[in-house]
Amino acid sequence: MSLYFKYLQILFKSQMQYRTSFLLLSFGQFFIPLSVFAGLYFLFERFGQIKGWSFFEVALCFAVIHMAFSISECFARGFDAFSSLVRDGNFDRLLVRPRNTIIQVMGSQFEFTRFGRLIQSIIVLIWALSNLPIEWGIIKASILILMIISGVFIFTGIFILAATMCFWTIQGLEVVNIFTDGGREMAQYPLNIYHKWVAKFFTFIIPFGTVNYLPLMYLLDKNEGNSIVYMMAPIAGIIFILPCLLVWRFGVKHYRSTGS
Repeated sequence: MSLYFKYLQILFKSQMQYRTSFLLLSFGQFFIPLSVFAGLYFLFERFGQIKGWSFFEVALCFAVIHMAFSISECFARGFDAFSSLVRDGNFDRLLVRPRNTIIQVMGSQFEFTRFGRLIQSIIVLIWALSNLPIEWGIIKASILILMIISGVFIFTGIFILAATMCFWTIQGLEVVNIFTDGGREMAQYPLNIYHKWVAKFFTFIIPFGTVNYLPLMYLLDKNEGNSIVYMMAPIAGIIFILPCLLVWRFGVKHYRSTGS
């Protein structure tokens, strides 16, 4: 991890060499999800509620998933841009170094301008929480933090799976955006507003439901039956990264250099 933080420090210094550009890009990232949130706001202005969910309840869901995405996109950007390493043959250099390839790929690129998106999501989170009658305690506060962490692990896991596919396809596949950008857009609403097969897929296959639905039900006291299932749901999202890492190891073992 000392190597990872060294990567972090070097790339942060390099991006801060052009501070005006950095600030403008961060400012732009602040407004990208704002337009999406504006659409959400006007939707509720027109219809009042969606399948029993109020505006501030969905705003909480929106904030959590966008915070998780912005953090993952910042610190796992190396996997999202991994295809260039394979295409140019630069992944060969990572293999001969006596360090874990996961750390090296993660440390190859950071997008600190994504903090603009993160700040906007934090503002929405504070606004939503201040308008919801949630009785806070240590357990509920911990679950909220776990929801964000779980989302980070899920998005990072998807980035890793997308990067692993590059070992065979060389170029990155745009279809993966269905589960990254598409997953983010879908998961900003509670899952029960969708068809049952969609909710099941994004709960048991890509476990966004363990971030934006089951624990959210517990926070809002809407859960039915055993509350332990709702409380422990974010852990399933964190565990999701384990099979992703196994797939990555399989891909590394079967990597064939492009010869560039």
